[in-house]
Amino acid sequence: MGSVVYKQLLRRTLFSLGQGDPEVAHERTMAALVRLSKVPPAVTALRRAFGGKTQHTVFGVTFPGPVGLAAGMDKDGRALKAWPAMGFGHVEVGTVTRHAQPGNPKPRLYRLPESEAIINRMGFNNAGADALAARLAEVGPVGVPLGISIGKSKVTPVDEAVEDYRHSLRALHPFGDYFAINVSSPNTPGLRGLQDRAALDALVGELRRESQELSSTPKPLLVKIAPDLTDQAIAEVLQVCADHGVAGVIATNTTLARNGLTAAERPVGAEAGGLSGRPLGLRARDVVAFVAKETGGALPVIGVGGVFDVDGALRLLDAGADLVQLYTGFVFEGPQLVRRINRAVAAR
Repeated sequence: MGSVVYKQLLRRTLFSLGQGDPEVAHERTMAALVRLSKVPPAVTALRRAFGGKTQHTVFGVTFPGPVGLAAGMDKDGRALKAWPAMGFGHVEVGTVTRHAQPGNPKPRLYRLPESEAIINRMGFNNAGADALAARLAEVGPVGVPLGISIGKSKVTPVDEAVEDYRHSLRALHPFGDYFAINVSSPNTPGLRGLQDRAALDALVGELRRESQELSSTPKPLLVKIAPDLTDQAIAEVLQVCADHGVAGVIATNTTLARNGLTAAERPVGAEAGGLSGRPLGLRARDVVAFVAKETGGALPVIGVGGVFDVDGALRLLDAGADLVQLYTGFVFEGPQLVRRINRAVAAR
């Protein structure tokens, strides 16, 4: 699917659905992808056209391409076979929580087309860890590495968060190739406080021990960090990662900052929630570069934030990312973006 065709036809149609309600467009897109994932010949044909041609081994896992689908797009793993068909070298589902939850009240998703950004305050709407485990058992192998992002349920007090995360890790441990510990979403009250050194030390330490008890070959654990942290706070997160043998970090989550919005879209920018998209690109790259410098390149990084073209992806990789993930860039640019990045990396 060419970029022009996607933008002029499919994207225009999707953006107009439900009188422009982005969540309606998202749900209808997901429904179409669920149908696609059930047609093996179509999946195979698409994968030949869009798939990556390079292998990347990161934290002991081999990825067939450098571009992954970020968490949030397919929280409940509904269209797992469709994503590799569009060239994604890994898929991260979630963020999933111990308890099923509807998320925050609607409206909670805002598209800013002039700024090429999205603001969301979804609030980890998902069917729960046990439901995801049942679906993954039914689906079987996805064909590319599967990451699972786990977070805290809204009903769970912060001082009981460790057990909440631990339940999700136990339920989903057989299915994930790696697990992302999401402590950085701005849309669950108190969650970002888990990035504080003492709280993160307790959480990561317990999850690391749990993973070791569950298997003689523990699954890699990654910590997903916020772009709004200071360098000192990031350094403290990295020290916790080093203390507990964390396999890597995902940099970054959405931001509370509103830099880079057009004048016309600044009123929408006043909506609460995390911002993703092109305005986040520079900060995401800066965080990736800081992590790489602070750790001497020893800690693997999945870079995510503001990737809308090949140049943006290559800059993130050059800053120190081992892999990149897409969400908002994929919404605006379509699957052709995945293909272009795959080809550019293979040509280097």
